[in-house]
Amino acid sequence: MPEEFVFRKKALELPGFFRPTKEWDLLVVKDGILIVALEAKSQAGPSFGNNFNNRTEEAIGSALDLWTAFRQGAFNDSSQPFLGYFFLLEDCEASQRPVRVREPHFDVFPEFVGASYAKRYEMLLRKLVLERHYSASALVLSRRDTGLRGEYSEPAADLVMSALLHKLIAQVCAYVH
Repeated sequence: MPEEFVFRKKALELPGFFRPTKEWDLLVVKDGILIVALEAKSQAGPSFGNNFNNRTEEAIGSALDLWTAFRQGAFNDSSQPFLGYFFLLEDCEASQRPVRVREPHFDVFPEFVGASYAKRYEMLLRKLVLERHYSASALVLSRRDTGLRGEYSEPAADLVMSALLHKLIAQVCAYVH
């Protein structure tokens, strides 16, 4: 895709339905057609709990806002764009240890019981794709002491960066002439 259609540092705003605009981390827009919108987020310790809830609400809300705006014709007559979600999580003791849940009135879904924040992010990203809020997602973990050297892990085979990129590239290739 020619660079003129790829936006990484400026012109990253897209119209929303529930808000005027939302700034994405990467866009591909060609001839008035939205091809790709990508969100990239990260979290480092120490406060994983509150940040996890905020990131969850943010991811769901951004997707809902974009898809509703899409349905309402905000992106001209674009065919369905690729919507991607990339997440980088600090790999540390606090993100890996089991977290208890509070169940004062009703039981939480069993997969959350004893799940670490790393496992919760894995479930979140998988469910975002399963429920078709995002076309693809990827989860990367990296330690504070080795991450700057490029060391990372991908804890879930279905949430690897290469899979997200293959789907993104397939979408872009459909528009390269």
